[in-house]
Amino acid sequence: MRTLLNSSAVASLPSLLFSRSRITKPRLTLSALVLLAVTGTSTGQSTKPSSAGVAKAITVLLDDTKTYQTIDNFSASDAWACQFVGQWPAAKKDAIADLLFSIDDKAGGQPKGIGLSMWRFNIGAGSTQQGEQSGIRDEWHRAESFMLPDGRYDWTRQAGQVWFLQAAKKRGVKQFLGFLNSPPVQYTITGRAFAEGGKTNLAPANYEATATFIANVVQGVKKTTSITFDYVSPVNEPQWDWSDPKQEGSPFRNEEISGLTKALDKALITQQLPTKILLTEAGKINYLFATEDKPDRGEQINAFFSPTASTYVGNLPSVARTIAAHSYFTTSPYNQAVATRQQLADKVATVDKLNYWQSEYCILGDNAGEINGNKRDLGMEAALYLARTIHMDLAVANAAAWQWWLAISPYDYKDGLIYIDKTKADGNYQVSKMLWALGNYSRYIRPGAVRVDARLEQNLGIDNQLLVSAYRSATGKQLITVVVNSATTPTDLRLKLGQKKLGSVRTYTTSATTNLQPGTVIKADQPVHLAPRSITTLVSDIR
Repeated sequence: MRTLLNSSAVASLPSLLFSRSRITKPRLTLSALVLLAVTGTSTGQSTKPSSAGVAKAITVLLDDTKTYQTIDNFSASDAWACQFVGQWPAAKKDAIADLLFSIDDKAGGQPKGIGLSMWRFNIGAGSTQQGEQSGIRDEWHRAESFMLPDGRYDWTRQAGQVWFLQAAKKRGVKQFLGFLNSPPVQYTITGRAFAEGGKTNLAPANYEATATFIANVVQGVKKTTSITFDYVSPVNEPQWDWSDPKQEGSPFRNEEISGLTKALDKALITQQLPTKILLTEAGKINYLFATEDKPDRGEQINAFFSPTASTYVGNLPSVARTIAAHSYFTTSPYNQAVATRQQLADKVATVDKLNYWQSEYCILGDNAGEINGNKRDLGMEAALYLARTIHMDLAVANAAAWQWWLAISPYDYKDGLIYIDKTKADGNYQVSKMLWALGNYSRYIRPGAVRVDARLEQNLGIDNQLLVSAYRSATGKQLITVVVNSATTPTDLRLKLGQKKLGSVRTYTTSATTNLQPGTVIKADQPVHLAPRSITTLVSDIR
């Protein structure tokens, strides 16, 4: 049903859309959330073309005295292709690593890569060693384990993944996370890396052994590469059944996650490791604050960070003050996505010093008809949808980190930043616009940056297709503004920063024809021209 907004409702939309604070806690009432849903273009959410027209003149009001979350990192994972690509010819894998990690520029200022600031390493359960007996049909979905059947460790395993781990460090990445999709097959109930009948695949008797394995991997990787995992994530999407043998995985109930976390905390302390435990990588963000359809796997903020809960682990020294979830199945339609993220941000804000990470996403499903996750899309349609999702997670849910799923994909889905031939020894690669769309955020919003208030001065009415968020650098000397223009018309944009003055502006644009292309330096009082269907990062000095 399509309903027209009255003028007062429309006028209120910019401040509702571009501002969400844990400090000042502006709230959207249910009626306001409904207003956001009324039309697909009124709040800038649509990635579908608008009617043609001339460039509009827009002013963005910025206030760096009103601050929100501090950014921890932007990341992607090495599952599953890096085990093979990390053993490709040097020139190709180095080029791919540059695209993912480099913060250097080419001649003329063109970025070499998107400068991911964290890298996620898949700690395998050992399905690769089992081969066909693993039951996982796709060889590329299996994963090696460092642990041998007799309990000894072979640190030459996962060599391709270790290569990317070291390549990330070489290019300046300073944060690393190790995650498990399944406990080691030696300790699972089924003897394989997936579950049966939706039952948890790890018995309590093996919590300690699994925890010791994780700590041993952290210690072994540290000794062999000089890289210490800043975080380990012991469970992945515990709400799903993981009984279909497509990949490694196991469900977990909150009580079981609590038991494993306590054992892992003890193991990390015993080995004097500084690594923090990241919980819980929920399958969708609703499970953090609601029961939904999983009564013993939902309401995970309460379960793990409420002192009155029997499953409370928030007081353990090794547990990070961070709750993590995945944005799958919650990104469309836009009004519902906004409402869900408002609920999450409100709930996180009730727990002292708790942060939220969006720790895995790619475009899956039919997304309420807005975009389908099937089939690769190297162009701007997928890139604009991705940018919209990143914006929502940062500017509404207050995500302190935003992390993508497959950095490298051999599949025909919208799941990769870089796509490759499904060949183990060598092959070709293609770069998607989604890589560069993520780069509009990751390359310029560095760890320690703080999100600041950004809102439109003008009422754009129902044709508004602009999404704007802004960040003050960790040094306090730069302002980074990211603008997603989903319209087919250009926009002229001016930035206005409270009582302070901005210096000259440098733009970096991703569009159908550009990949973070640097623009000419523009004086502070001059408008910035935004191309149609583009994502533009504006880097300004703060005077």
